[in-house]
Formats: sequence, C-alpha cells, structure tokens
Amino acid sequence: MNLENINFIKSANQVSQFPEDSGREIAFVGRSNAGKSTALNAIFRRKNIAKTSKTPGRTQLVNFFSVDDDCRVVDLPGYGFAAVSKEKRKQWDKLISDYFRTRDALKGVFLIIDSRRMITKLDHLFLDFYLPLGKSLHVILNKADKLKKFEKIEAQRNTETSLGNFATIQLFSGTKKQGVRVAKQRLGEIFGYK
Repeated sequence: MNLENINFIKSANQVSQFPEDSGREIAFVGRSNAGKSTALNAIFRRKNIAKTSKTPGRTQLVNFFSVDDDCRVVDLPGYGFAAVSKEKRKQWDKLISDYFRTRDALKGVFLIIDSRRMITKLDHLFLDFYLPLGKSLHVILNKADKLKKFEKIEAQRNTETSLGNFATIQLFSGTKKQGVRVAKQRLGEIFGYK
C-alpha cells in the first residue's frame, strides 16, 4: 500500500455530498488545536494535504482523500476550540455525527490528542459516541516533541490506563515527523493490509 499516493477527492458539508459508501475509510478526528492537519501532512509526506493554520478550526468541511484502490482517508472538522458561531458549531456536530452514523465504509478512527493536554472532556464526549460503534481506534499523542522524557512516559502510560482496552496508542510529533512509521503501519492494518 503506497500511502504517499494520496489524492483529494472532494469536500462535503452534507451527507448527500459524501462519495459512494463503498470500500474502506479511516477518519481523522480531534480537538481543533490538537495538530490534526500537521499529523495528516506528516503521515502522508505532503505539505498541504490538510491546511495548517495558527488559527484552530480551519477544517470546516468533511474532506475525502483516496489512498489506494478502494481506501479513503477522511479529515473531519475539529471539535471544541474554533471561533465560530453556535449555529455553525451545531452544523459541524450534526455533519460529523451523520458521517459516523451513515458510513458503512468506516473501518476506524485516528484520534489526535495534544499530549500536553491529554484526553479532554470533549475527547471523552467523542469517545462515548464512537466506542459503541465497535470500530478500530488509534490514538496519536501529538506534539510529543514538546514533552520531557518522563512526561512522554507518563502521557503514554496514562492514556493506556484510560483507553488501552479499546485503542492502540502512540507518541507522535507532526512537526518533527516522529512516530510516522508506526502511524503508517497502523493505517495499513486498519485498512486490512498486513
């Protein structure tokens, strides 16, 4: 599987605009300021697969990318931090929950968490919604380059204590490209490649 052969398919702001629900999809989700776009760009070795910004909340649509044959990566709007109206926030929440409820192609999620903040209340709300679906979950503890060695150990241990029964977990740095190989391997496994 060549994960660098990634191509933009389309953006959608309602279910009717989603691509045909076939093949296999992995969705990337996380708080608006967790570094989701930077992580996506690092994993796929592209500078601009996902738009990065100093202003959280830049991803405002559901973005679909083809990776290989019938495999897609889906970049979902971040939750929580973006300075948008309540009405816009409600639209995003509905769009995201509609995506999870309607996509048979969804095989798993990469949940991006800022390792300095750890699992927030909003992450728990997402997990409460997602875990009952019984699909794969991989947690990326992003921005790990900003932690001291003992803080990294602590972050990994705490997340494993909390989510180890439901998820695979790794330390990661999108800006330093640390943990990319592990993330790619996990993507391949969730897509069904050995």
